Amino acid sequence: MKRLLMTICLAFASLGVAEAQVQLTLDKAIEIALNDNPTIKVADLEIERYDYVYKQAVSTLYPQIEASGQYALAIRRQEMTQGFSFGGKNTFNVSGNVSLPLFVPSVYRQMKMTRTQMATAVESARANRIDLVATVRSAYYNVLLAEQSLTVLQEAIATTQRVVDNTKDLYDNGLAAEYDYLTAQVQLSNLKPQALQAESAIEITKLQLKMYLSIPEDVDIEVSGTLDDFRTKVLLGEDYTMDISENTTLKTLDLQRELLEHQEKMIQTTRMPTIAAFGSISYIGQERIDLSGLMGGGMGGATAAPANQSKFWWQYPISVGAQISIPIFSGLKKTNQLREVRNQMAQLELQRDYAEEGIRLQVQASVNTLLTARETMLANELTVEQAEKAYDISLTRYNAGAGTIIELNTAQLSLTQAQLSYSQSIYDYLSAYAEYEKTLGTETFLDGTASVE
Repeated sequence: MKRLLMTICLAFASLGVAEAQVQLTLDKAIEIALNDNPTIKVADLEIERYDYVYKQAVSTLYPQIEASGQYALAIRRQEMTQGFSFGGKNTFNVSGNVSLPLFVPSVYRQMKMTRTQMATAVESARANRIDLVATVRSAYYNVLLAEQSLTVLQEAIATTQRVVDNTKDLYDNGLAAEYDYLTAQVQLSNLKPQALQAESAIEITKLQLKMYLSIPEDVDIEVSGTLDDFRTKVLLGEDYTMDISENTTLKTLDLQRELLEHQEKMIQTTRMPTIAAFGSISYIGQERIDLSGLMGGGMGGATAAPANQSKFWWQYPISVGAQISIPIFSGLKKTNQLREVRNQMAQLELQRDYAEEGIRLQVQASVNTLLTARETMLANELTVEQAEKAYDISLTRYNAGAGTIIELNTAQLSLTQAQLSYSQSIYDYLSAYAEYEKTLGTETFLDGTASVE
């Protein structure tokens, strides 16, 4: 199902459907992002690249086989003193060489280093996934916040419209002042622009979410759930920890330290001997020449070979052996290389200590932000309940003629602001929780299941 959603979208487009719509849950949105986001694809390709690098290092331990062929035509043959020449005019040479590394310490160390480089690429890909999941979650919550804000404003508009209609009836019957009717209309007019802004916010937040999911802009999406649903899930699984062992920054620094250790050992392996076996075979054919006239100083020439004898003289020398290479002195180059690597390791150690301290402070700040957001959310929840009661009382008083329109409008405005603040506080809490998990390096969906690999 990796490209199933996009296939459906393209199918809609090819059929000329004007309003192709996709229903999204948070888990499905995260799954689509992890499968189709270009950043994740690049990270996966980088892991694949290091697999090829490792195989290249392994291939240097395999036997190396070479074959070559040569034909030579002697335009002028080599001569010695007194016109004595030798060698045939036509020569054929076919040869093969085999070499096999027996002991090459640097290659073994290179293989281990490549494995660590691959682990670094894997950790980098994990970091990209964690960042993307946090980003998608925040964008998804943003859409829900915009939609919930629009719902609150639409309810406020509907309620205010009823008040306007009721006040108009009272005004027409001489039971209410014109001021009350005008005040109710002003209240209604003030709410409508806010609703238009909320509608625009929904469109913008959906475009942002579609960008992270690599969904075409002309495909309409509908998100499932409410902020209250996710608030309940987070509160049920709330367990703040200060464990930073899975933090991607620290794990990357640890892998960089391991790479430097491999580099240090690789430099040391260049001081060790290397042993290789080799073998070669040649098949050489040289045209036979007449040697009878050579002693007389003539150049001689090729003569026809007897019927039972080949025109060419063939030979096939074979040799095998072993070679050892022992480094003795390289002008202190390796010593200074080791010093450079150890200097880098000392720098990295200081950077890691500083990074760990900063991340611990960051986690603590995230927990404090979470606690503050949680208390704000719970306080706003209580405020909404109180504002609803206050509005009900004001509406009852107004309908009974004991209250004023100003009192009712104030209660309505307080209720709307309380509901909007409550929605915003839920969003702040959910976003803070997503950022907290990102800092810890937690790679899970909201329901706790492992994310898509």
